[in-house]
Amino acid sequence: MAYRVSETTIRNALRMLSNEGLIETRARAGTRVRPRPPVHRMAADRYRNTGAPRSTPFTRDQGIGWSEYRLDKRFEKVQADAELAALFECEPGERLLARHFVFYDNDQPTQMSTSYVRWSDVAGTPVSDPINEPWPGGTRAQMASIGIRVTRVTESFTAAMPTEVEAATLRIGAGIPVLRYTRRHIADTGRIVEVAHPIVRRGDTTVVDFAIDLDE
Repeated sequence: MAYRVSETTIRNALRMLSNEGLIETRARAGTRVRPRPPVHRMAADRYRNTGAPRSTPFTRDQGIGWSEYRLDKRFEKVQADAELAALFECEPGERLLARHFVFYDNDQPTQMSTSYVRWSDVAGTPVSDPINEPWPGGTRAQMASIGIRVTRVTESFTAAMPTEVEAATLRIGAGIPVLRYTRRHIADTGRIVEVAHPIVRRGDTTVVDFAIDLDE
């Protein structure tokens, strides 16, 4: 062979490149370099209201319009386990509505999350019906529609290699790290009204920007 390496070495190299998401192999089409997706910056102020009539923090992160945004969704009622109870600062067993989402940017799955809201807050309201998703303005606008004023959002970030489900859902190689984070929407009363745990994005194309104003 031209490079004097064995077929096994070539196969191992191709497998490594595939795991890192750099190449893709298709039946009867061979192996080719995978197009690299653009880097997206997540601004610290993305949860603020912008006045745009049809947008969410996700569409603003991606820099896309409403027509380019698609959302897979599945809703189910669950009870808070010990981890969720700690995040909500509630008692274990409280009833929650779990909303499982996959976010698409022009048919490319870019983000996945499970968002929990308190069933006592949303039961019988449009927020509990998946037909109303995606909701312009996102969770903050949803809470406002049922009389809850969100004044604070917290996020906690970690990074790890993807699970099989995450890699398959986001269509990434097993060697591409993901960014996982937990978000909480907090009302003006101090009550936690929504927990997204986790939100998952591919880590190699996501930049989180922070701006910290310091007193002189």
